[in-house]
Amino acid sequence: MQKVIVIGGGAAGLMAAVTAAQNGAEVLLLEKNDRLGKKLLITGKGRCNVTNTAPLQDFVKNIPGNGRFLYSVFSKFFNWDTWSFFEELNVPLKEERGGRVFPVSDKAIDIVNAFVNLLYSLAVQIKYNEDVKEIKVENNKAVGVVTSKGDFYKADSVILATGGASYPGTGSNGEGFKIAQAVGHNIVDLHPALVPLECEEDWVKNWQGLSLRNINAKVIVDGKEEREMFGEMLFTHFGVSGPIILSLSRQIALDLKAGKNVELSINLKPALTREQLDKRICRDFEKYSRKQIKNALHDLLPSKMIMDIIDLAVIDEDKFVNQISKEERERLVDLLQNLTITITRTRPLSEAIVTGGGISTKEINPKTMESKLIGNLYCIGEVVDVDAFTGGYNLQAAFSMGYVAGVDCAKE
Repeated sequence: MQKVIVIGGGAAGLMAAVTAAQNGAEVLLLEKNDRLGKKLLITGKGRCNVTNTAPLQDFVKNIPGNGRFLYSVFSKFFNWDTWSFFEELNVPLKEERGGRVFPVSDKAIDIVNAFVNLLYSLAVQIKYNEDVKEIKVENNKAVGVVTSKGDFYKADSVILATGGASYPGTGSNGEGFKIAQAVGHNIVDLHPALVPLECEEDWVKNWQGLSLRNINAKVIVDGKEEREMFGEMLFTHFGVSGPIILSLSRQIALDLKAGKNVELSINLKPALTREQLDKRICRDFEKYSRKQIKNALHDLLPSKMIMDIIDLAVIDEDKFVNQISKEERERLVDLLQNLTITITRTRPLSEAIVTGGGISTKEINPKTMESKLIGNLYCIGEVVDVDAFTGGYNLQAAFSMGYVAGVDCAKE
């Protein structure tokens, strides 16, 4: 019977521990927190978006950070396997908009509890408050780990599943990168991959808490349109966030790091052509012709936005609608379809949902997740240089890597 140590009880580590035990290994799971799945509990706003129903090719396109590296693990454990896995543990799932998959209960705790109950039923030994500091290597093979308390745990295989460097309060404080580096692995520069963005404009703060659906955001880098996304965004006290902003943020972080100027052009009314929007505004102006402009835009915009939009369009807020010139109306139309925000920086890596960078995929066997440098050492999850957009892609990557590592390390 193979003795396996799993370092870290997050998504990847939990799946690895379960799978190794199911394949006959004696498993010890070392967790630095006083509970398992701490980051899992806050994913999907506490609902836990476990996977996505997208077909393989589309799925990989949503993993901009080395998605092709995962083809092999996805061939062995993919989205419908994840669905079956939880259904068999009496956690029914449901599909929502965009192929996102959640537990029917909308409770992440049900996912964590399912793992915990399965671990106990498989006699996996769990040690809490165990902070691993070193992987012991002999003859170029992993033989065990040493904790911060100085304890040595021997093993036939070690699975490193410590997470990234985002949300350090959940335990993923970047220690895994140091552990991997100490045994010879190269760490690709870390950067926030799904992270809110800070803006230069002060008026953005006035819109704090405002969530907008069905808008289009274009990223302009050094004056050139680079990419765009349609969906939902959120204004905050420091700038912008929300699903499409988070998905765009990965490349924006890299652009900013390279010293480039980055702007967001937001189309608040993407369903309308410029002419259609102009006609819509003309109808509103006719309806409210005797009102001041500041009281005439409530059919068109959320209340929080109106005063700033009027100011940005350089229109006197006290001006009556029937006195608005064609030039002023056209400025308003242009603004609503090209509201420009200057991005100054990302929020810190510690506030990112996912860490970009990590252990180089060139140093990991994609078929087994075993290190190419150190035998019997497996690296899985966010500690590896793989990152995806929001929508269940990151968790599926973690589950798939964990499954494959769990199967391989249990072999005699």
